[in-house]
Order: sequence, then C-alpha cells, then structure tokens
Amino acid sequence: MLYYALMFLVVGLIAGALNVMGVSAVAVQISWILFLIGIVLVVVHLVSGRTPRAT
Repeated sequence: MLYYALMFLVVGLIAGALNVMGVSAVAVQISWILFLIGIVLVVVHLVSGRTPRAT
C-alpha cells in the first residue's frame, strides 16, 4: 500500500514539474489517501499483537 502511495506521489511530482496541474492534484491526493490507509493498517497490525500459537 505504501509502495503505491509513493508511486502516485512520484507521478504527482513529475506532473507538477511539467505543469500538468490536474493530473498532479489527483495523483497527490490519491497518494495521500493510500498513505493514510497504509499507516492505519500498520497501526492495526501492531496493536493487534498477534503472537505464534503454543503447541
């Protein structure tokens, strides 16, 4: 998830450098949303505290 956020951010930065503001704005917003979802998933995974089962 964070990989895709980084890729959309790179696309947004390149589009911004080329003055394609519509594409840049959409790509940066998508990357922001994916970044937030990724962070939430990481926090949920860490909080859940899954441990290996005892046999």
